[in-house]
Amino acid sequence: MEQELLTEQPNTQPQELSPNILEVSGLKQYFPMKVNFLGKPLAYVHAVDGVSFNLERGKTIGIVGESGCGKTTLGKTILKLYKKYDGKVIFDGKDTDELTRADMPKFRCDMQLIFQDPYSSLPPRMTVGSIISEAVKVHNIVPKEQVREYVHGVMDRCGLQQHYFDRYPHEFSGGQRQRICIARALAVKPKLVICDEPVSALDVSIQAQIINLLKKLQKEEGMSYMFISHDLSVVKYISDTIAVMYLGNIVEYGTTDRICGNPLHPYTQALFSAVPNPDPHAKSDRIALEGDLPSPANPPKGCKFHTRCKYCSEKCTLVTPEFREIAPGHSVACHLYADE
Repeated sequence: MEQELLTEQPNTQPQELSPNILEVSGLKQYFPMKVNFLGKPLAYVHAVDGVSFNLERGKTIGIVGESGCGKTTLGKTILKLYKKYDGKVIFDGKDTDELTRADMPKFRCDMQLIFQDPYSSLPPRMTVGSIISEAVKVHNIVPKEQVREYVHGVMDRCGLQQHYFDRYPHEFSGGQRQRICIARALAVKPKLVICDEPVSALDVSIQAQIINLLKKLQKEEGMSYMFISHDLSVVKYISDTIAVMYLGNIVEYGTTDRICGNPLHPYTQALFSAVPNPDPHAKSDRIALEGDLPSPANPPKGCKFHTRCKYCSEKCTLVTPEFREIAPGHSVACHLYADE
């Protein structure tokens, strides 16, 4: 009697993609500030202190907050430019802690960074063509004989004329340099681009051009953006969701319409009150924050914002507020909304 050998058929069904390109959970980034004679850290700077959020594919999340709140450190930690202290980062369905050395080239292509300063982020001794094509050649994006034609196509999409290929960065204005930075990032076909205040060093008219370019490229390429900025007007225009950071924590998170239409956290309200009003006859209700920004090396107990909050109570000084959803798509960490 013949025995039939049953062989397991391989699963040929395509794996379903997660709706989120990026999932960050409890991310912490502490930098040693003081060590003992054995090299063991005695004190840390709490640059990022337990940040969690999700970013949908093809969408933009805006990270806002004043200088020193940990926005840039958050972006560089997600990029693995800093080794994280704790937490989890899931990119494109895969835990970044599980990436091997062989996986890193693809990870670097899939996640790119646009730097804040277009003047210092471009090598002065390389031509525009060399700057954009360098990563294309390293990662074998296209065959060698097609590199120049491919780079010309990238330049065209970013609003750069083809005869700029052999020019040097010092020959361009700030807006044109930022376009070169964008072209360099897009040349490797990324899935996520982290924009670290890409328009803060530019004039207002040039800012509008760069923001419109980013939105146009996102629509064409289907990329996701993590847009870091302290300018709420810019973030409101480009973002689908907004996360407000204060001293290493996200204090409010939600859709752009909800955050801008009804800011709940006292810190968020103060940020929006500082946005200039184009109407010279409109009355300004500026909220002035009293007190100094606490040190991230020695953050206050309880709510970190209580030292500058006019609604501060005894509970705020002792108990850290829980992050709770107040309305669909709108969450806040504040004791004022503890009973809602």
